[in-house]
Amino acid sequence: MMPPALYIFLGALAVVSALGVIVQRNPIHSLLALIGTLLVVAILFIAEDAVVVGFLQIIVYAGAIMVLFLFVIWLLNLQVEAGPTGHLVLKFFGSLAAALLVTELFLILSPPHLQVKFTHEPSGYGSLASLAGKLFTDYLIAFEVTSVLLLAAVVGSIALARKLPGTNDPRAAGKAAS
Repeated sequence: MMPPALYIFLGALAVVSALGVIVQRNPIHSLLALIGTLLVVAILFIAEDAVVVGFLQIIVYAGAIMVLFLFVIWLLNLQVEAGPTGHLVLKFFGSLAAALLVTELFLILSPPHLQVKFTHEPSGYGSLASLAGKLFTDYLIAFEVTSVLLLAAVVGSIALARKLPGTNDPRAAGKAAS
């Protein structure tokens, strides 16, 4: 079991990296901050003995979905707005320092009766059998609708970014289709 201070640090790091998704001007840096958020959430799952859910979080979301988002960003050729640019390494270490400061403030300023209390999940929680049972029985329609929505998003982004032969305007593809 992880010490409570580490849980608080990981929670603060998740919040700081999620704020980094919103604040970044560069879409690639925003995507990297989102990957950081997803990895921290996966670490929290693994710490709660939901190892399968944690590794699925890493493989599916931080891996496959983020690569898909990266290809869509490259396909749409999004330009970075002009403005001050920072170094990515400095932003990373700044985020770590901000999360450490939030954790330290929480630990120093919280009264003893507000300390973090943890619960223990039943055995089998987060196992592959329980995940598959829930996913393919109770949440089957939501799972399939999500896959169709992701497919529609990819097809739509390709249709929007497609260039017609002889034109330089990608928006001409949408006018020709209608």
